[in-house]
Amino acid sequence: MPLAERNPLSTAHAASSQHHADAQLIWDFHQLGHQLRPCSAGIGLGSHDLGVATLAADLYLAGLFPVLVFSGGNSPTTADVFPRGEAVHYAEHAIALGIPEDAIIIEPRAANTGQNIDYSRDALAAAAIPVTSVMLISKPYMQRRAYATIRKAWPEAEPVCASEDITFDEYLKSIGDDKLVIDMLVGDLQRVIEYPAHGFAIAQDVPADVTDAYQRLIAAGYDSRLMKE
Repeated sequence: MPLAERNPLSTAHAASSQHHADAQLIWDFHQLGHQLRPCSAGIGLGSHDLGVATLAADLYLAGLFPVLVFSGGNSPTTADVFPRGEAVHYAEHAIALGIPEDAIIIEPRAANTGQNIDYSRDALAAAAIPVTSVMLISKPYMQRRAYATIRKAWPEAEPVCASEDITFDEYLKSIGDDKLVIDMLVGDLQRVIEYPAHGFAIAQDVPADVTDAYQRLIAAGYDSRLMKE
């Protein structure tokens, strides 16, 4: 996928070897390695990364779910790129890749992962689609947070997490800005750690080496995606 589609905000910052190694640890932690299997529905979680919509189309065409919700409004990083909203642009991309329009539900309001789940659940219920399992399709480093969120917000639905089969180095190259990617890895890990106390997600064990890498990266300035107190 062309860099301009994945990340038009790239400024091509490269990471040092230590920062790269720490980020690799966090990247690996964020991914769950779920075995893909047929689900009642797919949910494509909106973001700056159009690769999510590409993978969602591939999984639909492979017969892994009969209906696909694209969920997402806009964020400061996507408003210029996806002016009609993440879900709308994702849907247009997926239709161009061969998904029938009537197999897609567009949820255009969600502004965070909790809303992605809540609003998608409501949209599927409004369409009278029975759901016992959900394939959550996200950026590679968002799997763990998406899983923790749906287990809290929609525990009745068994989640299967899916993301593009891509290595950390390949993803860095595709985005073109190491710092941006590592900032996002760090920000997602902060949410994995802190959201359970706010009732947004289930708690998960974070290994000590991952926590140490996280603290080193914050100290090194990879902090633009951290929540502010």
